[in-house]
Formats: sequence, C-alpha cells, structure tokens
Amino acid sequence: MIQNNADMFTTSLYNLKGGVGKTTSCVNFAYMAAKDGFKTLIWDLDPQGAASFYYQAQPKTKGSIKKIMEHDISLSDAIMSTGFDNLDIIPADISGRKIEILLDEQKSSKKYLKSLLKEIEKDYDFVFIDCPPGFSLVADNIFFASDAVLMPVIPTTLSVRSYELVTEYLTEKGFELDKLMCFFTMADVRKNMHNDVMQDLYKDNRFFEYYIPYTSGVEKMGLHKAPVEVFAPSGYAALCYRALWNEIKEGVLE
Repeated sequence: MIQNNADMFTTSLYNLKGGVGKTTSCVNFAYMAAKDGFKTLIWDLDPQGAASFYYQAQPKTKGSIKKIMEHDISLSDAIMSTGFDNLDIIPADISGRKIEILLDEQKSSKKYLKSLLKEIEKDYDFVFIDCPPGFSLVADNIFFASDAVLMPVIPTTLSVRSYELVTEYLTEKGFELDKLMCFFTMADVRKNMHNDVMQDLYKDNRFFEYYIPYTSGVEKMGLHKAPVEVFAPSGYAALCYRALWNEIKEGVLE
C-alpha cells in the first residue's frame, strides 16, 4: 500500500501499448472519485484526446499544452469544468503531439511536470493523468510526478510481455516499483488462457483482485460520451468499475 501525506494524490493511467482500456479506466475512476466527494482533475496528456472526447471538452485556447510548457499560461488557466460536481479537466490539444520536444527544451529531465502540478496541489484531492503509450521523456515525467501508476493489463501473452517490459524499465530508470499498481481489463475468465494468466500474475502481489471484464457496457461509453455510472449505474460494467475503484482507494489512501 502507498501512504500519501500530501494534500493531492497524483495517479497516472499508463501502458506501453494502446487499446488496453487505459483511457476508459481513467475516465471512470476520475468520475467515481469525484462522486465520492473528492475534488478531482483529469489531465489528458494523450494526444488522441479520448478522455477529452468522453467528457466533451475542448481546450480553452489553441496550443494550450505548448503555452503551459513555455509559461505563457499557467496550468490552472487551462482547467475546465466537466459539468459534473467536483470534476475538472485539462483537455488534450494538438500541441500535445510535440510535448516530447517541449520537455526536452526545458532541460529539466524528468521533474518538469511535477513542478507544474505544484501550482494546483492545494486545489485537488486527486489528479488523474491519461498518458500516451510508450517509453519516452513524457512517460518519465509522468512516472516521477505520480504517487501511483495504474496499469491496465489484458490477460494475454502480449499484454503480459508489456507488463514485464514496464517493470524492467521502471527498475532501470530508478523509479519506485511500489508505485506500479496493476489491474486486469477486457478479461474473460471463461477463456482458459485469460484465467491462467490472471491466476499466475496475481502471485506478483501487484494486481488488484477486482478486474474489468470484456463487456458491451464499456464500449457504449463512446456512444453516450460519459462514464458508465452516468448512463448505466446498475449495469455490470459500472458495478465492476465501482468495485475496482473502491479497492484502489483502499490501496492508495491507507
């Protein structure tokens, strides 16, 4: 478990590869944190902008990420309301595609994003960062800034390989492995392979017990442009996300 003594807890949703439920999990966890009464912010740093799409958010100003990085505007200047109580967002914008270059120009190694977040540390209980996939200077900054790195893993051979590569990378870069907290997504325990992979990886003591099954409820988020609890609060997907979020809260806040 992670003990956090700061006023704000920063958690990132990350995976080496895309298409594993990273953004949908970020969107749902942030909504549930806000619904639980925590003042919550999503920072959409994935240039694809899927988290922004789900919350129907557009950046206030063109090139806002670039302007934040170059100190033309503050981080708080880019924050928008989502329309849900306690939940704000910094939407993705096209300038985020060049964030790697912008970070390199700052010559501040992996510490720059953490320094930006200090500006708002008294304003929020939770910050959720939706990360772009891959190893990069952006990822290093996000890892350094995060109190926890939540990694969704599909219980398949290739996804397990990604999990192993991430643990190796974090170790080589000197990050605390205790930050890495994993959970299964798109799981189908009727499949022998999925079931076997899950039972094997649970032995690592890095995976939460609850998981997100492969369910149409998650896929419908795109149609409704909303977290699952908004349009189907008693549905299976919402129940699974709620159970997992409650377990994560216990894991990160004690």
